[in-house]
Amino acid sequence: MTNNWINSIDRTWSLFLDRDGVINKRIIDGYVKKIDEFVFIDGVIEAFRVFAEKFDKIFIVSNQQGVGKGIMTDAELDDVNGFMMKKIIMAGGRIDRIYCCTQLKSTLGNYRKPNPEMAYMAVRDFNVNLSKSIMIGDTDSDIEFGKNAGMYTVLVGDETVKTKPDAVFDTLADFSMIL
Repeated sequence: MTNNWINSIDRTWSLFLDRDGVINKRIIDGYVKKIDEFVFIDGVIEAFRVFAEKFDKIFIVSNQQGVGKGIMTDAELDDVNGFMMKKIIMAGGRIDRIYCCTQLKSTLGNYRKPNPEMAYMAVRDFNVNLSKSIMIGDTDSDIEFGKNAGMYTVLVGDETVKTKPDAVFDTLADFSMIL
């Protein structure tokens, strides 16, 4: 796998990241509903310091259908995301915007990943160039989302995916070390 594109990353690039399984430990068959259930994956906070220096814009794009299912509220999701953002900022990192789709999979016209609508929202809100953007995720829908939006894609973790990513790393911290 050739990763020559990684060498061209500069401050004009944007970074998109999934949340659960990339930034924090995923709850298998469940949802992070409260702050005390949110556990950062080792090295993530330090990785965000690197990202803040390297990327113009940093976005979280996350499917959170637990809200649509009534398992958690919008306010609880906001609390968890606020906690995550506060810890990252306190450590010298940055997140420019968090985009979440709380719709159910069955909702007609939903914009859940792999639909690229959350990327298009960032384009409208921040004038992002998707051809100079990277999507980092841990599932097939994350990689498909990035491909559908015309981004480079990075898979972290050991999930088997159908859509071939542009690069694979064990963790977000490992990706940050090559920048």
